[in-house]
Amino acid sequence: MYLVVGLGNPGPHYQGTRHNIGRETLLASQKKFGLPEFAQSAKYKALIAEGKIGKERVTFLLPETFVNKSGSAVAPALRYYKVKPKNLILLHDDVDLLLGSAKLSYGRGSAGHKGVESVMRAVKAKDFWRMRIGVQKKRRVLGENLVLQKFRGDELTTVKKIIKKSLVAIETIATACPERAMNEYNA
Repeated sequence: MYLVVGLGNPGPHYQGTRHNIGRETLLASQKKFGLPEFAQSAKYKALIAEGKIGKERVTFLLPETFVNKSGSAVAPALRYYKVKPKNLILLHDDVDLLLGSAKLSYGRGSAGHKGVESVMRAVKAKDFWRMRIGVQKKRRVLGENLVLQKFRGDELTTVKKIIKKSLVAIETIATACPERAMNEYNA
């Protein structure tokens, strides 16, 4: 079983922002793989959708906290579903990667991402998978000035392409293995 978490800020005000690309990728995954609609969890501050991709059980989690407090939703879910950190996959924005690029990595530091740091503190581990989705502009912008900007114009086409590529990687993780997905996703 995998716990797949889409980091982002809840609420309509943040839809379409760079910080929410992880959340929006998970919403697209829920639709593509035919999981039930997300439902509020009474156990923790998150929306949950459970189902299968191929034969693998998955739980999709959208924290209903701000990004920098994501660990308070992720840690209780890991305990409840008895998922080891090695089967945790975080989908999140990465200001160090250009828009349209992405990397799947395992066991690395947070690179300053406050949501990832929150999860690492809460689960007391860094040995989990991170699907890092690039949101940086061609002309570099500081992260704190960038993450709440909405995608515009041609960027929206690029966002659709990288989300589609990310969906393939999520399916490969569930039906084959994360290492194979990493080799294909990072190519």
